[in-house]
Amino acid sequence: MKAILFGATGMIGQAVLRECLKDSEVKSVLAVGRSSADVQHLKLHEVLHPDLLRYGSIESQLVGYDACFFCLGVSSLGMKPEEYERITYGITLAAGQTLVRLNPQMTFIYVSGAGTDTSEKGRVSWARVKGRTENALLRLGFKAAYMFRPGFIQPLHGIRARNAGTRVFYGITRPVWPMFRALLPSLILTTEDLGRAMLAAARTGAPKAILEVRDIRGLLESKSNAANP
Repeated sequence: MKAILFGATGMIGQAVLRECLKDSEVKSVLAVGRSSADVQHLKLHEVLHPDLLRYGSIESQLVGYDACFFCLGVSSLGMKPEEYERITYGITLAAGQTLVRLNPQMTFIYVSGAGTDTSEKGRVSWARVKGRTENALLRLGFKAAYMFRPGFIQPLHGIRARNAGTRVFYGITRPVWPMFRALLPSLILTTEDLGRAMLAAARTGAPKAILEVRDIRGLLESKSNAANP
Protein backbone atom coordinates (compact mmCIF):
# COMPACT_ATOMS: atom_id res chain seq x y z
CA MET A 1 0.00 0.00 0.00
CA LYS A 2 1.13 3.52 -0.83
CA ALA A 3 -0.34 6.30 1.31
CA ILE A 4 -0.62 10.08 1.32
CA LEU A 5 -0.71 11.81 4.70
CA PHE A 6 -1.93 15.33 5.44
CA GLY A 7 -1.23 16.79 8.87
CA ALA A 8 1.87 14.74 9.68
CA THR A 9 3.08 17.32 12.20
CA GLY A 10 -0.08 17.15 14.33
CA MET A 11 -0.76 14.70 17.15
CA ILE A 12 -2.91 12.29 15.14
CA GLY A 13 -0.81 12.69 12.02
CA GLN A 14 2.31 11.76 13.99
CA ALA A 15 0.53 8.63 15.21
CA VAL A 16 -0.56 7.57 11.72
CA LEU A 17 2.92 8.23 10.34
CA ARG A 18 4.48 6.12 13.09
CA GLU A 19 2.19 3.17 12.36
CA CYS A 20 2.67 3.44 8.60
CA LEU A 21 6.45 3.45 8.89
CA LYS A 22 6.33 0.41 11.18
CA ASP A 23 4.01 -1.59 8.91
CA SER A 24 5.72 -3.83 6.35
CA GLU A 25 2.67 -3.69 4.05
CA VAL A 26 3.01 0.09 3.67
CA LYS A 27 5.55 0.57 0.92
CA SER A 28 5.74 4.37 0.93
CA VAL A 29 4.25 7.45 2.58
CA LEU A 30 3.97 10.89 1.03
CA ALA A 31 3.52 13.62 3.65
CA VAL A 32 1.99 16.79 2.22
CA GLY A 33 1.98 19.98 4.27
CA ARG A 34 3.35 23.43 4.90
CA SER A 35 6.09 22.26 7.25
CA SER A 36 8.30 19.22 7.66
CA ALA A 37 7.51 16.39 10.06
CA ASP A 38 11.25 16.19 10.81
CA VAL A 39 11.27 12.40 10.45
CA GLN A 40 13.90 10.55 8.46
CA HIS A 41 12.87 7.19 7.00
CA LEU A 42 13.43 5.37 3.71
CA LYS A 43 9.67 4.99 3.17
CA LEU A 44 8.87 8.66 3.81
CA HIS A 45 8.88 11.41 1.21
CA GLU A 46 7.71 14.96 1.94
CA VAL A 47 6.21 17.61 -0.28
CA LEU A 48 6.24 21.04 1.32
CA HIS A 49 3.36 22.91 -0.24
CA PRO A 50 2.33 26.37 1.01
CA ASP A 51 -1.14 26.59 -0.57
CA LEU A 52 -3.33 23.71 0.59
CA LEU A 53 -6.29 25.02 -1.37
CA ARG A 54 -4.57 24.50 -4.74
CA TYR A 55 -2.57 21.49 -5.93
CA GLY A 56 -1.99 22.10 -9.63
CA SER A 57 1.77 22.52 -9.25
CA ILE A 58 2.22 19.18 -7.44
CA GLU A 59 -0.48 17.02 -9.04
CA SER A 60 2.08 14.81 -10.76
CA GLN A 61 3.41 13.80 -7.32
CA LEU A 62 -0.03 12.80 -6.01
CA VAL A 63 -0.75 10.04 -8.54
CA GLY A 64 -0.57 6.30 -7.84
CA TYR A 65 -1.63 6.13 -4.19
CA ASP A 66 -3.98 3.66 -2.53
CA ALA A 67 -4.97 5.59 0.59
CA CYS A 68 -5.08 9.08 2.06
CA PHE A 69 -5.04 9.82 5.77
CA PHE A 70 -6.34 13.35 6.22
CA CYS A 71 -5.35 14.38 9.76
CA LEU A 72 -5.08 18.12 9.22
CA GLY A 73 -7.35 20.16 11.45
CA VAL A 74 -7.65 22.98 13.95
CA SER A 75 -9.64 23.79 17.06
CA SER A 76 -12.48 26.26 16.65
CA LEU A 77 -11.63 27.90 19.98
CA GLY A 78 -10.77 31.56 19.48
CA MET A 79 -11.06 31.28 15.70
CA LYS A 80 -13.34 33.31 13.47
CA PRO A 81 -16.09 31.09 12.00
CA GLU A 82 -15.15 31.86 8.41
CA GLU A 83 -11.51 30.96 9.02
CA TYR A 84 -12.47 27.72 10.76
CA GLU A 85 -14.69 26.81 7.80
CA ARG A 86 -11.97 27.71 5.30
CA ILE A 87 -9.55 25.32 6.97
CA THR A 88 -11.92 22.55 8.01
CA TYR A 89 -14.13 22.44 4.94
CA GLY A 90 -12.21 24.32 2.25
CA ILE A 91 -8.79 22.73 2.59
CA THR A 92 -10.20 19.25 3.16
CA LEU A 93 -12.45 19.36 0.09
CA ALA A 94 -9.72 20.87 -2.08
CA ALA A 95 -7.52 17.88 -1.26
CA GLY A 96 -10.34 15.39 -1.62
CA GLN A 97 -11.48 16.70 -5.00
CA THR A 98 -7.95 16.61 -6.34
CA LEU A 99 -7.18 13.12 -5.05
CA VAL A 100 -10.41 11.47 -6.22
CA ARG A 101 -9.72 12.76 -9.72
CA LEU A 102 -6.13 11.51 -9.70
CA ASN A 103 -6.73 8.27 -7.74
CA PRO A 104 -10.38 7.17 -8.11
CA GLN A 105 -9.63 3.80 -6.48
CA MET A 106 -8.25 5.47 -3.36
CA THR A 107 -9.56 4.98 0.19
CA PHE A 108 -9.89 8.37 1.93
CA ILE A 109 -9.83 8.50 5.73
CA TYR A 110 -10.78 11.76 7.42
CA VAL A 111 -10.26 12.57 11.10
CA SER A 112 -13.44 14.30 12.20
CA GLY A 113 -14.54 14.38 15.84
CA ALA A 114 -17.07 13.11 18.36
CA GLY A 115 -20.21 15.24 18.30
CA THR A 116 -20.07 16.06 14.59
CA ASP A 117 -23.47 17.10 13.23
CA THR A 118 -24.22 15.40 9.90
CA SER A 119 -27.64 17.08 9.77
CA GLU A 120 -25.75 20.39 9.38
CA LYS A 121 -28.63 22.03 11.27
CA GLY A 122 -27.57 21.91 14.92
CA ARG A 123 -26.75 24.85 17.16
CA VAL A 124 -23.01 24.15 17.47
CA SER A 125 -21.12 25.84 14.64
CA TRP A 126 -17.99 23.65 14.57
CA ALA A 127 -20.13 20.48 14.56
CA ARG A 128 -22.12 21.74 11.56
CA VAL A 129 -18.93 22.52 9.64
CA LYS A 130 -17.49 19.10 10.42
CA GLY A 131 -20.77 17.49 9.37
CA ARG A 132 -20.81 19.40 6.11
CA THR A 133 -17.24 18.29 5.47
CA GLU A 134 -18.05 14.64 6.16
CA ASN A 135 -21.11 14.72 3.91
CA ALA A 136 -19.18 16.33 1.05
CA LEU A 137 -16.34 13.80 1.30
CA LEU A 138 -18.76 10.88 1.22
CA ARG A 139 -20.27 12.23 -2.00
CA LEU A 140 -16.97 12.61 -3.86
CA GLY A 141 -16.86 9.07 -5.23
CA PHE A 142 -13.77 7.51 -3.67
CA LYS A 143 -13.61 3.71 -3.73
CA ALA A 144 -14.17 4.04 0.02
CA ALA A 145 -14.27 6.92 2.50
CA TYR A 146 -14.31 6.67 6.28
CA MET A 147 -15.00 9.41 8.80
CA PHE A 148 -13.20 8.77 12.10
CA ARG A 149 -14.76 10.46 15.14
CA PRO A 150 -12.42 10.07 18.10
CA GLY A 151 -13.19 11.65 21.46
CA PHE A 152 -10.41 12.09 24.03
CA ILE A 153 -7.04 10.94 22.73
CA GLN A 154 -4.14 9.94 24.97
CA PRO A 155 -0.76 10.62 23.33
CA LEU A 156 1.85 7.86 23.56
CA HIS A 157 5.42 7.24 22.36
CA GLY A 158 6.54 10.82 22.81
CA ILE A 159 3.86 12.21 20.50
CA ARG A 160 2.87 15.77 21.38
CA ALA A 161 0.15 18.14 20.30
CA ARG A 162 1.25 21.19 18.30
CA ASN A 163 -1.07 23.57 20.14
CA ALA A 164 0.54 24.94 23.32
CA GLY A 165 -2.73 24.96 25.27
CA THR A 166 -3.38 21.34 24.38
CA ARG A 167 0.13 20.37 25.45
CA VAL A 168 -0.43 22.05 28.81
CA PHE A 169 -3.73 20.20 29.24
CA TYR A 170 -2.11 16.84 28.52
CA GLY A 171 0.79 17.63 30.83
CA ILE A 172 -1.51 18.44 33.74
CA THR A 173 -3.83 15.47 33.22
CA ARG A 174 -1.21 12.82 32.34
CA PRO A 175 -1.17 11.23 35.84
CA VAL A 176 -4.91 10.49 35.74
CA TRP A 177 -5.15 9.14 32.18
CA PRO A 178 -4.95 5.47 33.32
CA MET A 179 -7.94 6.11 35.58
CA PHE A 180 -9.84 7.83 32.76
CA ARG A 181 -9.23 4.87 30.47
CA ALA A 182 -10.43 2.44 33.13
CA LEU A 183 -13.58 4.44 33.92
CA LEU A 184 -14.44 5.68 30.40
CA PRO A 185 -13.18 3.07 27.93
CA SER A 186 -15.86 3.99 25.39
CA LEU A 187 -14.64 7.60 25.19
CA ILE A 188 -10.85 7.36 25.17
CA LEU A 189 -8.39 6.14 22.56
CA THR A 190 -4.61 6.34 22.50
CA THR A 191 -2.72 7.77 19.55
CA GLU A 192 -1.52 4.22 18.87
CA ASP A 193 -5.10 2.90 18.87
CA LEU A 194 -6.18 5.56 16.40
CA GLY A 195 -3.20 5.14 14.07
CA ARG A 196 -3.60 1.36 13.93
CA ALA A 197 -7.35 1.55 13.38
CA MET A 198 -6.99 4.03 10.52
CA LEU A 199 -4.39 1.81 8.89
CA ALA A 200 -6.68 -1.21 9.31
CA ALA A 201 -9.56 0.64 7.63
CA ALA A 202 -7.33 1.64 4.72
CA ARG A 203 -6.11 -1.93 4.29
CA THR A 204 -9.27 -4.02 4.74
CA GLY A 205 -12.16 -1.57 5.00
CA ALA A 206 -14.64 -0.89 7.79
CA PRO A 207 -18.27 -1.95 8.39
CA LYS A 208 -19.61 1.60 8.15
CA ALA A 209 -18.60 4.99 6.77
CA ILE A 210 -18.85 6.97 10.02
CA LEU A 211 -16.88 5.49 12.89
CA GLU A 212 -17.45 6.54 16.50
CA VAL A 213 -15.08 5.49 19.30
CA ARG A 214 -16.72 2.08 19.81
CA ASP A 215 -16.52 1.41 16.06
CA ILE A 216 -12.84 2.37 16.04
CA ARG A 217 -12.24 -0.06 18.88
CA GLY A 218 -14.10 -2.69 16.87
CA LEU A 219 -11.59 -2.31 14.04
CA LEU A 220 -8.76 -2.98 16.48
CA GLU A 221 -10.53 -6.05 17.87
CA SER A 222 -11.15 -7.39 14.36
CA LYS A 223 -7.50 -6.90 13.50
CA SER A 224 -6.44 -8.71 16.68
CA ASN A 225 -8.81 -11.62 15.99
CA ALA A 226 -7.53 -11.93 12.43
CA ALA A 227 -3.95 -12.05 13.67
CA ASN A 228 -4.80 -14.70 16.30
CA PRO A 229 -7.37 -17.08 14.77
